[in-house]
Amino acid sequence: MGTTVLSLRIDGELLERLRHHAAKRGMSVQDYVVRTLVRDDFDERFKTAVEETKKFYDVGQGHP
Repeated sequence: MGTTVLSLRIDGELLERLRHHAAKRGMSVQDYVVRTLVRDDFDERFKTAVEETKKFYDVGQGHP
């Protein structure tokens, strides 16, 4: 998988909070943001998979 540059304009206060969170984890702001985005994307995909599985098995629809 290749990489692409993404440029963001963010509030100075937000950047300082990101720097603080990243520093606590010994990470760069870039790595921290990417990790957060990847985790959020995984959570979304996992939630969708669970919902699709429930539909497939008709869980929670009142059927035995």
